[in-house]
Amino acid sequence: MRLLPAVTTLLFGASATLPAQSATTTRPVGKPGAARATPAYEVTIRWTSYGIPHVKANDVGSLGFGFAYATMTDAACTIARDMLMVRGELSQTFGPDSGHRESDVFHRALLTDSAVNAFRATQSASAHRSTAGYVAGYNRYLKDHAATLSPRCKGAAWVRPVTVDDVIRLHMSFGIRYGVGRFMKEMATAAPPSDRKAAGSGDDAVQTDFDAPDGLGSNAVAMGREVTTTGRGLLLGNPHYPWQGSSRFHLIHTTIPGQLDVMGVSLYSTNGVIIGFNKDIAWTHTVSTGTRSTLYALALDPNDPTRYRYGTAWRALRRVTVRVPLMSANGAASTESRTVWMSHYGPVVMSEQLPWTTTRAFAIRDVNLANDRATATYDALGRARTIADVDAAISLGGVAFTNTIAADREGTAYYADVSTVPNIDAAMLTACRVQAPGIPAAIIVLNGADPACEWKQDKASAVAGAMPPSAMPRLRRTDVVSNANDSYWLTNPAAPIEGFSPIIGGERTARSLRTRAGLQFIAEATANGRKVSAEQLQAMLYSHRNYGAELLLNDVLALCAAPIAPVTTPNGSVDLSAACSALTAWDRRETIDSRGAQVWREFWAFASRIPNAWTVPFDAADAAHTPRGLATDNPTVKEGLRRALAQAQQRLAQAGVAPDATLGSVQYEMRQGERIPIPGGAGGTGMWSVITTELKPGGYSPIIHGNSYIQVVGWKADGTVDPRGILTYSQHEDPNTEHGGDLTRLYSKGEMIRLPFAEADIVADRNLRVVRLKQ
Repeated sequence: MRLLPAVTTLLFGASATLPAQSATTTRPVGKPGAARATPAYEVTIRWTSYGIPHVKANDVGSLGFGFAYATMTDAACTIARDMLMVRGELSQTFGPDSGHRESDVFHRALLTDSAVNAFRATQSASAHRSTAGYVAGYNRYLKDHAATLSPRCKGAAWVRPVTVDDVIRLHMSFGIRYGVGRFMKEMATAAPPSDRKAAGSGDDAVQTDFDAPDGLGSNAVAMGREVTTTGRGLLLGNPHYPWQGSSRFHLIHTTIPGQLDVMGVSLYSTNGVIIGFNKDIAWTHTVSTGTRSTLYALALDPNDPTRYRYGTAWRALRRVTVRVPLMSANGAASTESRTVWMSHYGPVVMSEQLPWTTTRAFAIRDVNLANDRATATYDALGRARTIADVDAAISLGGVAFTNTIAADREGTAYYADVSTVPNIDAAMLTACRVQAPGIPAAIIVLNGADPACEWKQDKASAVAGAMPPSAMPRLRRTDVVSNANDSYWLTNPAAPIEGFSPIIGGERTARSLRTRAGLQFIAEATANGRKVSAEQLQAMLYSHRNYGAELLLNDVLALCAAPIAPVTTPNGSVDLSAACSALTAWDRRETIDSRGAQVWREFWAFASRIPNAWTVPFDAADAAHTPRGLATDNPTVKEGLRRALAQAQQRLAQAGVAPDATLGSVQYEMRQGERIPIPGGAGGTGMWSVITTELKPGGYSPIIHGNSYIQVVGWKADGTVDPRGILTYSQHEDPNTEHGGDLTRLYSKGEMIRLPFAEADIVADRNLRVVRLKQ
């Protein structure tokens, strides 16, 4: 593994689009020589190596203009499709199948004109100017580049100008994607028993998946002055996010001289930096364990299943008619009317697990549907100078579903789960919770007939029904804080955080193998008073160690001692020698050169489900190290482990993957026709460096989720910010473009780049390309 060789950031020759001697293009508006009015928007965008844009303007409107223009350069097709989605026009464009109809019903029912107007009314004048600039920049990009868009959408009629309302809808949809957004089908198909009987349909057509989206998560470590070599802060941000679609990150640097200078990443579907740094602070996010939505069990009127009891009275469900434009398979256009049923809590949802009977139905309430604070929050984060400023920024209420981990120049490390959760305390959960058959115990269902079970309103919360920031967990340290998607409890094992509402997360509960991996690696790095450098923090992730294997593989190898008896499975008898041989030789890492990692990955998918498999059970007093040990002296566990080895070997054989193949030869991404080997593995197996894939014939490709934007930000002894990072899948949405794979190749080699934040680094970049825009 190479750590930031001097040539890493400067690998390309002169720009192919501009002469090396002339790196500036000016695009004024109007005819040559004509008198021109003062432009509404004026911005300079400078692209450095790897397609990283640096957007500089003198006002927020022009910054929004340049932000959209720069982001569209890499993501025009993806963003344009998202605009269709939030307008509810997927069925009109691509046909009603593949969930398009349900998505259209969902967005048209919830992101109504009145909801958009209400959102708009809460925004500051600065936010309005920024959004208007974004719209103008988006539309200007389409005008300038219609002929050069990616083949994915070039010439498509659905790639068209947008409005402010479109951007507001896109903003609103982001916050609810992991709440009510997971119930699109259930909402779009919900109907009372009488309507279903008349239509000859039932409620069993939809199956609700209550599990959280697989693979979405993150790691984060913030180190304070006690444990860093510089005596200042140090941050590792390592979100595990999708490698495709609108949740991809995009590197960008935004500047308003004297006011704002922040670099990091946006999502394709957002219009500001959401993870990043400035000269004084750096922050990142991890998906938190907090609940964003609750179900309400509605007690129905036996004589009318469209009325539900609330206190001593009955309330009528509101019938909302949604008209969805469709395109049939033969291209014919039509309009379909669908009914969505609304309670005062939110939409009624229906599935086999959430039946709408003559006596009960279920509605869902999402706290982020009312969250209009994100713009103010992230603007304040970008301008923050201290950890106190970071805390004040996120206390504005705009962090939808994540923890915040940060470090500052003075050497303070910070963790907080000040995200948007319903204001429900433990006593209310005890009094109001309803157990419903078929619904997992982890899903919160409240008694919708009791007004006392409404979420509490608190004047200190900027979001209706949300828990006030003062009631949420946070921790400041001068040593270390970390998070890997378990709850706040063990942010620092020396200072457990306790006493908060269960709706935010569990306390004194077992941690995941991934969380424990991070805690172990941090403990090793800081043992005996050792200090940690930025290079060491980077290496902590890039070592690609599998902590699960370090902890448990020896127990498994004991089962491989000769003679190895064959195992009988439903698919036949299996000689375990190939799997055992591969695991014996494995280095217990998941680098591209590691051999045998795939066996452990497939083995643990089966072995992790074996009951009573641990020798030492979980102990809250030693949570970082328990449970541990595999109970191989238990005959049932022993046979279960052997069967898991056999099943792993069979799965790999069926996919044509050799047990001892190098990981990089079977886990890869295609870029410009090249197979780029990708390191990392499944978090559930004990990997801290996460790559989530599915085993398919030939290997693990494409990558689904995992290491995405990785940043290691510290400060030199003199206080100068020292940022490095990588965007694992590269900037451009099209893998066949130059910037669709250049950073991916560096990630494959174990490299990061120095992020060009300083002005001197930007102007010295050998691939500098400048565009000045006026409108």
